[in-house]
Formats: sequence, C-alpha cells, structure tokens
Amino acid sequence: MVAARAPVSLAHAALRCRCPRCGEGRIFAGLLTVRQNCPACGLDLSAEDAGDGPAVFLIFFLGALAVGIAALIEIAFSPPIWVHLMILTPLIIGGAIGLLRPLKACMIALQYRHNLLDPPGH
Repeated sequence: MVAARAPVSLAHAALRCRCPRCGEGRIFAGLLTVRQNCPACGLDLSAEDAGDGPAVFLIFFLGALAVGIAALIEIAFSPPIWVHLMILTPLIIGGAIGLLRPLKACMIALQYRHNLLDPPGH
C-alpha cells in the first residue's frame, strides 16, 4: 500500500518528465522509452499507452506555428524559398525534439490522474 501523497501538478510532471504520482522519479529510460516502474515510488508504468496522441498534438501546434510564421515572413518580406527553409527547418525540428517528451509525459500524467495507470485497489 502506498502512502497518501499530495497530488503532483500536471505541469511539474510534464515539464520535468517525472512520475505523476510522486513527482520524483524519471519516467523515461531513453529518449521516448517509458520505464516499467518509477524508480522512486514504484508506480507501474507498464500500462502506459500514450499512443500517437502527443505526436498529433505536436503536429497541430508546430504546423500552425510554422504556417503562421511563414505567412508573416512572406507578407512582410517576400523572400526566396530558401529563406523560409533556413528559418522554419530548425524551428520545426527543434520544436519536435524539444516538445515531444514533455507532451508524452503530460499524456502519461493525465492517464494517471484519471486512474488509467493506477486504478483503485492496486
């Protein structure tokens, strides 16, 4: 039986990629590989199933941002296509790499918060 703990904020769990129950243990063993258990509190993370949710949200967000920036640059300056590529390629690649882990951690924390990872009675 796990002792009652103060709830970990969704932002803390997502942005720091920490366990949604204790807020201490790292939930990723690799870039996007989720650990089987939290190293700090032992929360079973093997039932985690974020699926394609984080990637879909990321595509929508980065796509809207990239199209908006491209439109602003085109309207203001009308540069050649290579300027768009030089500006938007690092933004899209960096944004995808930098945001995918926190979004996946957010989905895992939401699953935990709604009792999908650690249902009552465990």
